[in-house]
Amino acid sequence: MEPTPKPRMTKQKKVILEELKKLDTHPTARELCGIVRERLPKISLGTVYRNLELMSKQGIIRKLEVSGAEMCFDGNPHNHYHLRCVICGRVADADLPLIQGLEDSMAEKTNFQIISHNLEFLGICPKCQADRKRQRDASLN
Repeated sequence: MEPTPKPRMTKQKKVILEELKKLDTHPTARELCGIVRERLPKISLGTVYRNLELMSKQGIIRKLEVSGAEMCFDGNPHNHYHLRCVICGRVADADLPLIQGLEDSMAEKTNFQIISHNLEFLGICPKCQADRKRQRDASLN
């Protein structure tokens, strides 16, 4: 049996991945395109999006899809949890250990073959909390 060939890493794909991995945020394709254009001024949004989709399918990065929100991308392909601000939409990694046995428990209870799972906590980020407090304080004065 022949080994599976490694995915081809074009210059554009390499720059997109490098820039994504530098971020501790989870940008949309449009946001990441703006960052990548600093290094590759002629790159199109379509090229960035196609490469993100491809890298997501290859397991190099993660695509975060939430109903009603624009897709975000995560340079960390390993299973981990996220926090999402319900006001500004910012997504951050939740620094928690994975719940061991969760997928096995779900498979036993449902007879589904579990492939993966996403756990996302919803809340209000510190910046939005501060903005709300400032607005409340201003309305009291």
